Amino acid sequence: MLLLKDLTILESKAALRNIPEGKILINTINAHSFNTAQKDEVFAEALKNGDYLIPDGASIVKACRWLKCKSQPKERVAGWDLFEFEMNRLNEKGGRCMFMGSSPKVLSLIVEKAKTVYPNIEVVTYSPPYKPEFSEEDNLTIIKAINDADPDLLWIGMTAPKQEKWTYSHWEELNIHCHVGTIGAVFDFFAGTYKRAPRWWQEHSLEWLYRLIKEPKRMWRRYVIGNPLFLLNIRKEKSLY
Repeated sequence: MLLLKDLTILESKAALRNIPEGKILINTINAHSFNTAQKDEVFAEALKNGDYLIPDGASIVKACRWLKCKSQPKERVAGWDLFEFEMNRLNEKGGRCMFMGSSPKVLSLIVEKAKTVYPNIEVVTYSPPYKPEFSEEDNLTIIKAINDADPDLLWIGMTAPKQEKWTYSHWEELNIHCHVGTIGAVFDFFAGTYKRAPRWWQEHSLEWLYRLIKEPKRMWRRYVIGNPLFLLNIRKEKSLY
């Protein structure tokens, strides 16, 4: 069972500046991933043992406060916030960024947009096979592509929990020196293939509702069932201490 009280969660967007250089794994946590980790031991280990965990959901911020956890994040830090911060920092000095995940179409849109938004960043990409589980050969090919690219920043985007589990499981095989972020939907946000909620919805902690309205068939289980389940899981944790 994954417990919020056991996690070290980044406290604010400003704290992103304090993440040191080097090979650093940065994951995100929200209500959906917290729920999923209750049933997936490897995913729970990945979230618990990564280098940094950012609170990608107002529900996580509020739950940490209610449970009086050791980590007391002050605000939501979305995967998009991490993306913008890291990309802007790399663009200032120049370097190579790799996007591993998503489809060739999305990756091609990312490459074109980055030329304008981040002109000092060389973008390289790799689209893995679209399948529930990779073969050993697939894994070796992905690892080689990343190591050969030798990026200054690496984004992994294969949706949760697949992206976190894959990166955690193959962490020692990645001979890289950079920050690695598992950011899923941000690939589509940046490419423009999926529109993020308008700022008002974000500022009022309603981005989940916007996604539900836009994609009810895909998102109803995550939010209609998932939100009450998250409250239940938090109440269970409260009863433990």
